[in-house]
Amino acid sequence: MTKTDKGGRLASAVTRIRERLGDARCLVEPADVEPYVVDFRRLYRGSTPLVALPSSTADVSAVLAICDELGVGVVPHGGNTSYCGGATPHAAGDEIVVSLRKLNRIRELDPANYSLVAEAGCVLADVQHAAESVDRLFPLALGSQGSCQIGGNLSTNAGGLAAVKYGVARDLVLGLEVVLANGRVLEGLKSLRKDNTGYDLRHLFIGAEGTLGIITAASLKLLPRPRTIETLFAAVADPAAALELLTRLRLASGDEVTTFELMPRNAVELVCEYVQPAADPLGGAHAWYVLCEISSARDDPSLRAAIELELERALEAGLVADAVFATSGPQREALWRLRESIPEAQRRAGASLKHDVAVPVASVPAFVARASAAALAVMPDARLVTYGHAGDGNLHFNLSVARGGDDAQFLARGHDVEAAVLGIVDEFHGSISAEHGIGQLKLEQLISHKGAVALAVMRSIKQALDPNGIMNPGKVLADR
Repeated sequence: MTKTDKGGRLASAVTRIRERLGDARCLVEPADVEPYVVDFRRLYRGSTPLVALPSSTADVSAVLAICDELGVGVVPHGGNTSYCGGATPHAAGDEIVVSLRKLNRIRELDPANYSLVAEAGCVLADVQHAAESVDRLFPLALGSQGSCQIGGNLSTNAGGLAAVKYGVARDLVLGLEVVLANGRVLEGLKSLRKDNTGYDLRHLFIGAEGTLGIITAASLKLLPRPRTIETLFAAVADPAAALELLTRLRLASGDEVTTFELMPRNAVELVCEYVQPAADPLGGAHAWYVLCEISSARDDPSLRAAIELELERALEAGLVADAVFATSGPQREALWRLRESIPEAQRRAGASLKHDVAVPVASVPAFVARASAAALAVMPDARLVTYGHAGDGNLHFNLSVARGGDDAQFLARGHDVEAAVLGIVDEFHGSISAEHGIGQLKLEQLISHKGAVALAVMRSIKQALDPNGIMNPGKVLADR
């Protein structure tokens, strides 16, 4: 296809989509388009002649059918909270952006079945509130839950803060409605716990980042709302002590640990320095901390006593140096602010290098030691800021530029640090992307670390479902 032909097809697609949706649901002015062409971290800036705003599954179907017929790329767009540029068009300006924000209805709320059906553009916090309105819990919890959308959460298989107890996004899906590349609608919005009728197609689209089709609605699992929540902040000697404490708390609580977050001392210091209001909740300086939340669906006044008893034993064993419970809502929010403000504190402190990795939970202490040594061998002046969801093995192995250091020189060594850290991840049979996906940021990493057979299977699936290659080109698989 010549450049002229390609431009003509793109112009035709824009015209036909505007005729179908109407000008009120099509953004073409630069100022209106701008929020859709720059990613959350401002790593990528793209271009598009049109942002389509479909308000129904039929609209999405019509848009994809037009684009597939004309061979025009489509970039699905949710809440724009991706860390990997997965929802940002390329700079060539030859792709249409399809925003799902107008598909924002809760279609069905069924407390007896412990399920709800939400459209893809529903903000995650709104899904949580819908569940709460019928005394149920939708447990997916993310720092961005006030702006991210459920379609994007599923497309990236978001992990979040409560995966220890409830699993990741994939574990909370009963069924999906998906528009395929050619406009056909895959209707799979069943709310069944058991359905053994061949291939479970929903799992093809969860984590596919819009490269196989567009999720337009999902049937989601609900659970009983917690009646008792205990929030604990504890100082521990090292990651090994943290993991031993996790084991003890899981046993003592009857496996009710909901979240278990690991933080180093310098992360707490960064937050206290750069993010206000924030304060160290413990009296002295300690090398490592854990933020643990334990919840029960029962009114259980004995839960605190069981945890306190186990903490006393952990103190006697030298695993814990100090600890504090949140005794009010504001205290709980203050503890969580320490954890959730780490990314913002790093940003304010200067340049940083980020690695979203996972290893088996039991391997977390050894991985931290090995990866830290490998990273500092490359960049001895960097500040290691290793934190994250230790309870499920997902760590944000980050480095920040030294105080007063040169950002450009620091970032120039990023590739060498990445190679060292991800090499250690491979040794532990881990994942180079635990919860943020691949997008366009990690294309080369996926090729280097995924494995030839797995990549070949992925390409075969892509070819079968999107033979014309219109769905989110150049994301996940390097096909652009």
